[in-house]
Amino acid sequence: MNSISDFMTNNHRECDNLFAVAEESVGNGKWPKAQTEFDAFRGEMERHLGMEEEVFFPAFDAKTGMQGGPTHVMRLEHDQMRKLIAEMANTVAAKDADGYLGAAETLMVLMQQHNMKEEQMLYRMMDQTFGSEAGTMIERAHAPTN
Repeated sequence: MNSISDFMTNNHRECDNLFAVAEESVGNGKWPKAQTEFDAFRGEMERHLGMEEEVFFPAFDAKTGMQGGPTHVMRLEHDQMRKLIAEMANTVAAKDADGYLGAAETLMVLMQQHNMKEEQMLYRMMDQTFGSEAGTMIERAHAPTN
């Protein structure tokens, strides 16, 4: 997989699947399982956002010379997602299904809109910008951080 579009879109699906599994456990009142599954979702989301914010976005901005462009908007949306995820963490800890499901619904809409912008525009722009460097960028993004 040498395109940023494919790599990051697949990671979006992984995050979506973890989100759905956690939401189902919350809805069924399986709190210990919900906590574990939510933690897995939160961890994967942070990993995903980190790949974008630490590898792809800075490199794209530097290579294109864009300031305040699409990556700026994506970072603002990342902040919104993190706030909702923090709220969901509190509701899982409090075993508050209604609170969790309400925040999850808002997050789901935000993630769908956000992912569509990235998948249909930004990642494709990155593939064009980086060309043959995409594979190296993916390796850097996928490498564990210390």
